Amino acid sequence: MINLELPKKLKASANQAHQVAAQIFRPISRKYDLAEHEYPVELDTMAAMVEGLADSGTQKIGGAAGGRGDDAGTTDIVANANGGNMSALLNALETSWGDVGLMLTIPYQGLGNAAIAAVATDEQLERFGKVWASMAITEPSFGSDSAAVTTTAVLDGDEWVLNGEKIFVTAGERSTHIVVWATVDKSLGRAAIKSFVVPRDAPGLSVARLEHKLGIKASDTAVLLLQDCRIPADNILGSPEVNVEKGFAGVMQTFDNTRPMVAAMAVGVARAALEELRTILTDAGVEISYDTPAMNQHAAAAEFLRLEADYEAAYLLSLRAAWMADNKKPNSLEASMSKAKAGRTGTDVTLKSVELAGTLGYSQRLLLEKWGRDSKILDIFEGTQQIQQLIVARRVLGKTSAELK
Repeated sequence: MINLELPKKLKASANQAHQVAAQIFRPISRKYDLAEHEYPVELDTMAAMVEGLADSGTQKIGGAAGGRGDDAGTTDIVANANGGNMSALLNALETSWGDVGLMLTIPYQGLGNAAIAAVATDEQLERFGKVWASMAITEPSFGSDSAAVTTTAVLDGDEWVLNGEKIFVTAGERSTHIVVWATVDKSLGRAAIKSFVVPRDAPGLSVARLEHKLGIKASDTAVLLLQDCRIPADNILGSPEVNVEKGFAGVMQTFDNTRPMVAAMAVGVARAALEELRTILTDAGVEISYDTPAMNQHAAAAEFLRLEADYEAAYLLSLRAAWMADNKKPNSLEASMSKAKAGRTGTDVTLKSVELAGTLGYSQRLLLEKWGRDSKILDIFEGTQQIQQLIVARRVLGKTSAELK
């Protein structure tokens, strides 16, 4: 069973991430919200710190490179394990409490790192272990249907040649590498979809434009063009073989790692909003009691209790999904449950906090309105609310994607 008491090593790592969020992220949060596309130079210090922690064996601050525990080569669990996924989740939660956009911009902690950790071979982990990798999945012709990838990868001698367009690539301009989803054979459908590590300086890779967004403005979101882009043949993650029976479960395993982490981001933002809201309500003389029935309390207090309960549920679901990954238990259902619950809760908590805070909530005097804008993307990327519910329904009912669309 999952142990809800965090071990000392994770508490120390999470506390370190919280200090980064409080001392570095919060003070510059509004600055880079108002200066979209300007690189947060303060994060250069973060890059050196993360690299130093990695070299020393200490848990990483950003945590996006989770996915394999210390015993990745074993299949037998002899004890309760809290490894890379749980550490990544807690660190993502704490840094997102500071600022989601800045968290997504931490050097060497991109979402593509989670993809590498999930499906790379041991040799590839050695080669790509210290890169900053963003992830390129979405295309102009599709959003949530990851099986609809049209970007192609053709083997030409000892190189792959990639052609296509990718949109909404988080850290697409700043990262050193891009994990690109492409098909090696359109006639074989989703089974032929593979992920490739494309270096930033690969010939044929270019940034078409940067998107102006509702939230997470500190993070760059790019449109990438792949025009006869050439990469080494061994830059395909995992096995190059197409297994029709297995489908594209290999690349989809990436989401089992990243969805709980995105859920943790939403939980972090929700906690930030709840803490701010509690202060505002307390200063206004609204008492929040855990001993009195909600219906006998101030309406704002009752609403706060509802929001806090949803926050706790999202937090626990996220912990369970990460714990299962660390303990080598299939967690596709739980990953989607945590993402669906946390994504919905994040937007509900932040926007309701804006409402209950009145004029303060809608002004830029506080960060509440910013958190409301930032939270929406967490209910969208890595699979929308609707997609998560569809996946949960399939798993619960035992239906295939063809049977339940």
